[in-house]
Amino acid sequence: MSSIRKVLAVSQSRPTLEGAGVHLRRAFGFGEIQPYDPFLLLDDFRGDSEDQYIKGFPWHPHRGIETITYVLRGHVAHGDSLGHEGVIGPGDVQ
Repeated sequence: MSSIRKVLAVSQSRPTLEGAGVHLRRAFGFGEIQPYDPFLLLDDFRGDSEDQYIKGFPWHPHRGIETITYVLRGHVAHGDSLGHEGVIGPGDVQ
C-alpha cells in the first residue's frame, strides 16, 4: 500500500549560464544537496534560438553519475567527451 506524500516546497527555476555559454533554467542543484538526494541537479533546456545552446559544454567527467534526458518536443543532438553521439526525441528509447 502506498501513502500520499506532502509537497515540502515549491520553487521557481532560475536562469543560469553553464558550460561554454549554454542558457538554461536550473530548478535545483545550487549546492543544497540533501532535499534532492540522490539527484544532483535538474536543468531545463529550451529555446528557439540555437545560439543559446549550440556552444555546448567543454569536456567534463561524470564520475559514475547517470544523466537522464527528457525531451518533450523536438529533438536533441547529443555528443559526449568519449565520442558517443546520437539524436534524442520524444518516445526514443536508448
